[in-house]
Amino acid sequence: MTDTGADKMWARLAAEDPARAARLQKGLKARYARETRFKLYGVLAVAVAIGFLVLLLGRIVDQGHTAFYANQMTVQVYMDPARIDRAYPQGTNFQQMVAQQQLARLGVTDDEQGTKATAYRSLISSELKFRAADMIRENPALIGQTVEITAPVSDEADLYYKGEITRETASDQRRVSDEQMAWLDELKREGHVSTTVNTQLFTNGDSTEPELAGVLGAVVGSALMLLVTACIAIPLGVGAAVYLEEFSKKGRITDLIEVNINNLAAVPSIVYGLLGVALFINWMHLPRSSPLVGGLVLALMALPTIIIATRSALKAVPPSIREAALAMGASRTQTVFHHVLPLAMPGVMTGTIISMAHALGETAPLLLIGMVSFVPGIPGAINEPAGALPSLVYIWENASERAFHERTAAAIMVLLAFMIVMNAAAILLRRRFERRW
Repeated sequence: MTDTGADKMWARLAAEDPARAARLQKGLKARYARETRFKLYGVLAVAVAIGFLVLLLGRIVDQGHTAFYANQMTVQVYMDPARIDRAYPQGTNFQQMVAQQQLARLGVTDDEQGTKATAYRSLISSELKFRAADMIRENPALIGQTVEITAPVSDEADLYYKGEITRETASDQRRVSDEQMAWLDELKREGHVSTTVNTQLFTNGDSTEPELAGVLGAVVGSALMLLVTACIAIPLGVGAAVYLEEFSKKGRITDLIEVNINNLAAVPSIVYGLLGVALFINWMHLPRSSPLVGGLVLALMALPTIIIATRSALKAVPPSIREAALAMGASRTQTVFHHVLPLAMPGVMTGTIISMAHALGETAPLLLIGMVSFVPGIPGAINEPAGALPSLVYIWENASERAFHERTAAAIMVLLAFMIVMNAAAILLRRRFERRW
């Protein structure tokens, strides 16, 4: 009806029954007002959700962006023949030697206990001794010469250069004294300190020293764990859903199975961790804290989600597709796997994305199966000890060293990037299999 027709109708109704017309107008205004309020509530809810998301991501980026760059010092070191063991250069205390030489250069007199040298040594990362030892091992002729060595500064010195620690910071909240800050300022003033991209964050495994700690071991561990999870959960989940939805006879047993699958989807993840300890570690004697055990536990946790999502996707396929395939002479199996399942694949991929993303972020089951252990290396197989990004975040956040806290936020950012890449790949696959009818 056109606006002119509506106006004529309201005019006729107002002339015939003014009271009824007034009630209808009042009711329409109230309904439009409720609709406007509902839209406002929706916009407000979306704005609040976006606000919390921006606040969360902003807090993480603000705390963790400093972990992506690091400070390092370049010093001239005299390779003292009296202090270097030619046969075993790794046993030489290069940090102490560098500290004493730097103090002598600054004209600082040390006591008999070497207190100031020890304090200066704490500003240098232990990476210096490994680099110096490698230089001597590769070229013993360097002994007796002055060489230039570049190495990271210690975690506390790095925080000082980043402005996380200042002289105004309470003394009980920092391990860098005012005298050490003066030494660091002198190094900076002389141009011996430079700021570079912290590549070790992406190339190193975990370490007890924050300036040397990296996420590569945890990233590889998470990738291996998700590979095991996907190889087990996706075929079993999709197969179980196809059988329950397309082939099984409806009855009490099927209803019981459906109820238990729905209940398993709501079981707390820590229960799956207890099941993994009892089944895979204590009974099957699989290696503890390995991606194999972690993947098996997460596969059990992901199965209900995949089954439920796959069954919903299969139900969404119009019955006419099945009827047309059967009418053309296709068998029941051909109908399901050649026609129904391909059309349901986008929904199946959606369930898979949700379950894998959920598995990637789980921490409680991993803590119970030992993936919270300190693993400094990079795993090379699914049965080797490994860490995972969620457990690494837990370990670093509970570490006493202050520098680990910025790396915790950086690890969260890496975890989010890992999840985005994984989801993007799954979405591309989903679109690849998507068909329209």
